[in-house]
Amino acid sequence: MEKNLTHIALFAALIAVLGLVPKIDLAAGVPITAQSMGIMLCGTVLGAKRGALAVLLFLVVGLIVPVFPGFTTTWQKIQSPSIGYVVGFPIAAFVAGLITQNTRLALFPAAFAGALIGGIAVLYAFGIPGMAIMLDKPLPDMAIAAAAFLPGDLIKAVLAALITKSIAQMRPEALLSRG
Repeated sequence: MEKNLTHIALFAALIAVLGLVPKIDLAAGVPITAQSMGIMLCGTVLGAKRGALAVLLFLVVGLIVPVFPGFTTTWQKIQSPSIGYVVGFPIAAFVAGLITQNTRLALFPAAFAGALIGGIAVLYAFGIPGMAIMLDKPLPDMAIAAAAFLPGDLIKAVLAALITKSIAQMRPEALLSRG
């Protein structure tokens, strides 16, 4: 139990730290950040339940402490075009973890599939409608705008899979998604 709580807190902190990496602002008002890789890693390393809990902890802490890029809080993010992405964060981590822990593939392809499906497809399924609603723009226009995120998110998915595999090799007991 203590090990689980420690990992959940550590990964919540990791998401916050990844928010310190300078963001790139897009015209649609949703920045490109490294935090989405933290969401992917929560699932691929911690598994579905613990990964989602780590993200929820991050969001709860963010209600009080500015943990998002630009030193913004969860409250500020849910009032912005980023709302869909923020709402999708815990679900994305859960799906990434579910795929990583339940697929019979070797770890790298399983983690990559989890990061792709959970960390990109699921996140976009929430993020794009959120942008459309908050910006009062048509959904297809926002889908096209979100395409600007795709190259960076694909790189993050590869990095998440590589990091997950490295953790498994260096500290197998720390990889909770396959335990």
